[in-house]
Amino acid sequence: MERKIIKQVRGYATQDGAGVKLVRVLSGSTVEDFDPILMLDSFDSTNPEDYTAGFPLHPHRGIETISYVYRGSMTHKDSLGHEDTIGDGEVQWMTAGSGIMHEEMLPASERMLGVQLWLNLPAKDKMTHPAYHSIKNETIEEITLENGKLRLLAGEYEGHRAFMGSYLPLDYYDLHLNPESSFILKTKADSSVMLFTLLGNALVAGERVEEKTAVKLSEGDYVKIESIDQGAQVLIISSKYLRESVAWGGPIVMNTRQELDQAFADLRSGNFLRDKISY
Repeated sequence: MERKIIKQVRGYATQDGAGVKLVRVLSGSTVEDFDPILMLDSFDSTNPEDYTAGFPLHPHRGIETISYVYRGSMTHKDSLGHEDTIGDGEVQWMTAGSGIMHEEMLPASERMLGVQLWLNLPAKDKMTHPAYHSIKNETIEEITLENGKLRLLAGEYEGHRAFMGSYLPLDYYDLHLNPESSFILKTKADSSVMLFTLLGNALVAGERVEEKTAVKLSEGDYVKIESIDQGAQVLIISSKYLRESVAWGGPIVMNTRQELDQAFADLRSGNFLRDKISY
């Protein structure tokens, strides 16, 4: 059965961190539709003043953040002692778990282009140990297709395997389609699948999708993606429905209001970090 579009979301321009200009595509209002993806922020600027203020030190609990920087760079530093920079085409995967403090700085570049996803953690794993992992270009396989290529950022694709998350399954593809071409992606019938048109307009299941649009798909065995006249770059994210309650406050996402209140109480009392070194 072919997957169809359930919902399209363009998002809205906003600022976060110390004044980084971005488009918030997925947020609190889309949690149920895009489960288990909580948030998607899109960055695309040729003006360093839009983003170089970065995201100073801030907390997270209960989620995983996955940043894909297709153009530009991002430097991560956290309370576990990690300090790492990714560049063009690379990924940062951070598990906040029971609690982490981190900062993300965005050095000036010709173009800052990419997205950050927030992946929900299952209730049983909300308080797991925090962790950080970078996915560098030398470990990202580029699979040649008849009409383009597929960069396998995480998960697996037709026998090819990449970095695997420890909690929810996540297949993350960066699909590049030549102009006026098509690609059929086979999917597990019950998986939660969404797309994001990073560059170019596309047809998804025959329906036009403008650039910088998130699309949630119905259940099914496959989806057909077509480029139009200029080609298209489409991010494909496939995971497993959680169907759990969400209590979300700023950088913290738990399952109940009581858990959320406890997280902020921990912040105020200095007991937020369960795993830490000096920072």
